[in-house]
Amino acid sequence: MAQVASLSAEMETLNHVLSLVEAFRAFDADNDGRITKAELGGILGSLGYNASEQEVGAMMQEGDKNRDGFLSIQEFLEMNTRELEGGSLGSTLSTAFEALDEDGNEILTGEDLHGVMQNLGLDLSLDNCVHLVASLDADGDGAVSLDEFRLIVDSLL
Repeated sequence: MAQVASLSAEMETLNHVLSLVEAFRAFDADNDGRITKAELGGILGSLGYNASEQEVGAMMQEGDKNRDGFLSIQEFLEMNTRELEGGSLGSTLSTAFEALDEDGNEILTGEDLHGVMQNLGLDLSLDNCVHLVASLDADGDGAVSLDEFRLIVDSLL
């Protein structure tokens, strides 16, 4: 049962990260992997935060590590995952991928994820599983490879 609780916590973390990635992509109008101060304000609003222009500016300054005036996906994720419990987010996500890749082929589909969730007794619909995987699917092939997954993990380390 401890394994189910641990994987459930890792899935919750993964779900949080995926919602951040989706929000980032939705507001990255030109798909260049960077967002402006105005776009950051839009993301915050879509996530339910009512931040003032000053607060958005302060967040932008805090998150913009390379001082180029933009937030990269890496900077955005780092800024929004600092307070997650369970140690390093990158480590947690890597462990989650390994646990989900039951057949060891380093490919995760929505159907694979759904099967694992069902085996663990977790109620996550096939549609939700497919959606989660699609959020990380960089090349649009319907699955997440270990390399695609590592791109997200590496950005968090």
